[in-house]
Amino acid sequence: MTVSQPLLPYSRPIVDEDDIAAVVAFLRSGAPMTDGPAVDVFEADLAKVCGANEAIACSSGTTALHLMMLALGVKAGDQVIVPTVTFLATANAARYVGADVIFADVDPTTALMTPETFEAAIRRGTPGKIKAAIPVHMNGQCCDMRGIVAIAKAHNIAVVEDACHALGGTYPGNESVPVGGLPDVAGACFSFHPVKAFATGEGGAITCADPKLAETLRILRCHGMEKNYDDPVMKEFTHASDGTPNPWFYEMPELGWNFRLSDMQCVLGSSQLKKLPGWLARRAELMGRYEKALKPLAPVIQPIRRVGGNPGWHLNAVLVDFPQIGMERAHFVTRLKAEGVGVGVQYLPVHLQPYYQGLYGRQAFPGAETYYAKCVSLPLFPAMADADVDRVVAAVRKVSGL
Repeated sequence: MTVSQPLLPYSRPIVDEDDIAAVVAFLRSGAPMTDGPAVDVFEADLAKVCGANEAIACSSGTTALHLMMLALGVKAGDQVIVPTVTFLATANAARYVGADVIFADVDPTTALMTPETFEAAIRRGTPGKIKAAIPVHMNGQCCDMRGIVAIAKAHNIAVVEDACHALGGTYPGNESVPVGGLPDVAGACFSFHPVKAFATGEGGAITCADPKLAETLRILRCHGMEKNYDDPVMKEFTHASDGTPNPWFYEMPELGWNFRLSDMQCVLGSSQLKKLPGWLARRAELMGRYEKALKPLAPVIQPIRRVGGNPGWHLNAVLVDFPQIGMERAHFVTRLKAEGVGVGVQYLPVHLQPYYQGLYGRQAFPGAETYYAKCVSLPLFPAMADADVDRVVAAVRKVSGL
């Protein structure tokens, strides 16, 4: 296959010279590489962006979700509601702690779990067994959190937001609240994978309002270790005979994990966070240009439906009627690549994965399967020029014959 132009990927991170300088200065400083002050700085920076009381950095968005299940006490015999259009990690986090997954359908035009599909999932669950729900903010748009939280409260279900796609956005109907700053959810989970809003290499975080929950999360991310001099279990190891505290003392009251984010990654994260507003504004500009340029191709090819709020756009998902253009998606993607345009497909519904079919059998979710049948993600990242959007849309026109 001959590519006519350099490949424009569907997403790409930006690492500027000031980011590199910040990391190099840190490495030269002799500061701690882990469990040091850079983690505290990054957490404070992130909490400010999200309007949250607490931010807890960890090694990935996956571990953020896992930690929330652990901290909420979700266990074997419990059930967790997860929309089926999401990355594997959202559902897997429930399985890591032994809980069963109750899949929820999504709106076929947005891929978002709705209050209606949430209620339908509750009906398919077992009363008293559903401990948590994880709505997923897909592509950068947020679910109807007012509706979902109201239903969750009525059923005593904890809500954990999978906000890995939506950092820097706001909620529909609640535009003054940044994503991650809702006080009436248990917490929100974020990913700093290189294709997300900003990068730490790999990494993630949780934001929450409850300082006690934050303390629990910090203990769980570091092997379950704590320095509890006031009321320890291992009293004989805490102090010298004259009452001097043993500075090396720690104890592990419960099992924990090594889910920490390094100080070097946090330095990079703090540097990148400073540019987040500008990057999000550029993403919004590019999305506006795409929307205008794709308008003549509707309804055969059109952007996902807008739900309001101020999205923190992560993916530029469009819906393509492949039978109408007489082409399978694989051929569409391959031909776009030959034109120098990279395309993603996010995501194959999780309920169709062999592991989950083995657990729960073949289930049908028409909204999710309709969305999956049409979705592709066109290039979107802040370093794109306006001309890149025009180039992508021209390639889409050429390949589709529209």
